[in-house]
Amino acid sequence: MLKSVQVGRSGLRVSRLTLGTMNFGQPGRGHQGDWTIGIDDARPIFRAAFERGVTTFDCADIYGSGACEEVVGTLLGELAPRDHYVLATKISMPMGPAANQGGLSRKHIREGIDACLARLGHDYIDQLVIHRHPHGIPGAVRAPIEETLEALHDAVKAGKVLYLGASSMFAWQFAELQLTAKLNGWTPFVSMQNHWNLIYREEEREMTPYCASTGVGIMPWSPLARGILAGSYHGGFDKGSTSRSQGQDRARTEGLYRGDADFAIADRVIELAAKRGATPAQIALAWLLSKPEVVSPVVGVSRVEQLDQLVAACELTLDGEEIAYLEELYRPLVNLLSIGSS
Repeated sequence: MLKSVQVGRSGLRVSRLTLGTMNFGQPGRGHQGDWTIGIDDARPIFRAAFERGVTTFDCADIYGSGACEEVVGTLLGELAPRDHYVLATKISMPMGPAANQGGLSRKHIREGIDACLARLGHDYIDQLVIHRHPHGIPGAVRAPIEETLEALHDAVKAGKVLYLGASSMFAWQFAELQLTAKLNGWTPFVSMQNHWNLIYREEEREMTPYCASTGVGIMPWSPLARGILAGSYHGGFDKGSTSRSQGQDRARTEGLYRGDADFAIADRVIELAAKRGATPAQIALAWLLSKPEVVSPVVGVSRVEQLDQLVAACELTLDGEEIAYLEELYRPLVNLLSIGSS
């Protein structure tokens, strides 16, 4: 059984792994529809998650164009009492063509949260995550950060949201949000859901130390680099072996991972996995969990056996030499936020 861990300096506790739910919803619906799992196939995964101590679930309004939240909310309601799990969802990405159907304006925050609750079939969200900085959302106006922060605070005070989290942005932007919230007596963010794995480590320069020094828990997304570190691509983007790596998601993966050493690092993961009698996914996750700033990586699975492997990885300890070997080939990369594609 997985242990529960504290999120930064907040009172919230989450499981050591968070189940990412992007791939659950209605097959064919949304930008990841060609590898989406329907509710009947998702149910045994959710049941297994609870049995193994995975009690934290992360989704977003944009996943499956709302279908993800419908499936997640239904399954959680079926399988566990409300106080047995932590439910997180995200808002900000455009949910339709109308002018205010995206972004982090006061209007969309209020309407977006209400829409999330309706799809989830829940009265409140444990952790609401802003999917990007208010000025980093495609097609949205640059809402004043004061407007965004006060509207989020109001949602907390109304009981619709208990805790706030943020996702990928520059460290200076996150620091500005936190300071503005503090100066105005508004609810601060307790977590950062950022992009961090063995082949994308730019967060280690500023965001990671900032969060560590200010008591913000880090809950990284894409710990397996969309399958590259699990061996799904076998050394090249044209060699995908899964429905996800062979489908339309491949273009997104290529946009995120541009380093010359990406597949060489993945080869080292595979090599070490063979020596340790583990899977590449377990080694990649064990590396991330070795970082003391990491609270609960957001992992995605499509089968129960994958979940079992990742849960087992939480008991896998890498020594200093192994960590150094995995990290040795990494070279500085262009921060994806600077080109708008993170």
